[in-house]
Amino acid sequence: MIDTVRIPRAHRFATAQIETDRQVELWERHNAKSLIALACRPPAARSFEATEVNLQLERIHLARVRGTRHLVERSAELVEAEPTEAIAVYVTIMGETVFEQDGQRRVLRPGQLLVCDADRPFLRAFGQGLDELAVKVPRSEFSAITGLATVPTPVTVDVGPGQNQHGRALARLVGRAVRRDCPVPADEQAVLELVSVLATRGQVGLPVAHTSAARMYIEEHFTDPMLRAADIASSTGISERHLSRLFAAVGTSVPRHILARRLDAAYSMLSADTTDSLRTSDVAARCGFTSVAYFSHTFHKRFGITAGDVRPTPAD
Repeated sequence: MIDTVRIPRAHRFATAQIETDRQVELWERHNAKSLIALACRPPAARSFEATEVNLQLERIHLARVRGTRHLVERSAELVEAEPTEAIAVYVTIMGETVFEQDGQRRVLRPGQLLVCDADRPFLRAFGQGLDELAVKVPRSEFSAITGLATVPTPVTVDVGPGQNQHGRALARLVGRAVRRDCPVPADEQAVLELVSVLATRGQVGLPVAHTSAARMYIEEHFTDPMLRAADIASSTGISERHLSRLFAAVGTSVPRHILARRLDAAYSMLSADTTDSLRTSDVAARCGFTSVAYFSHTFHKRFGITAGDVRPTPAD
């Protein structure tokens, strides 16, 4: 029996419908369970409005967090009581964030990304409110790729146009995965590799750097039916043979990886309410397939159901 793939669903939590005097309590409880345990302190005598979209993948956790003005603290006592054993990444979308750790203070502005060890005490203040992406990577996964147990010093990079390409790619991957309107499932291995490259300031081994670059190129071009291994290798600056070896080392091949990314994107598109007017053939074409029959066959093989079965059930 062949194991079929399941696309994880994001879950949303909001304080808007909670009584004002319990908003902070339930927000802290939710974060401790879903992301990272934090003490939250909004301005006194004010309603605290916040939403969080959480997406738990097989190994890592992605989120988008929005909130009104507040600050959060992960104290030494909280770290000891509720260790998370993870590396955290935050991408600022709107507002400025003050981040303090190990006696160092820095201000993060929209378009900047921060990588830090979530089990080293820190404080974050959102004086203008909060809108950011977050990634939580288990320490064991991070160590397996980098050989490091921690991020000794927080790393900050700019992810705007023309800035750090790895940071920009990571922000794009996470942002697409947690958006409410037709999300694009994240390539989990790509996220892990990008975090590793960023956390080590590019000093991670060449195989990881090359594979990360290849996956970045694929993410931007997998809907192109003409995408070939030669294009990917050329963009990465390596030979096709070396490219094949890199993907074989993680148990796949370039064609299988491209096919998987196309099928995952098609599944998400088919299951979205906003695209229910599209025909299955339209979805297949948008995701890089030139044959509807081949799309239908591979879709069923990957997910164990037909493309039509994924369609949302019309409301009565």
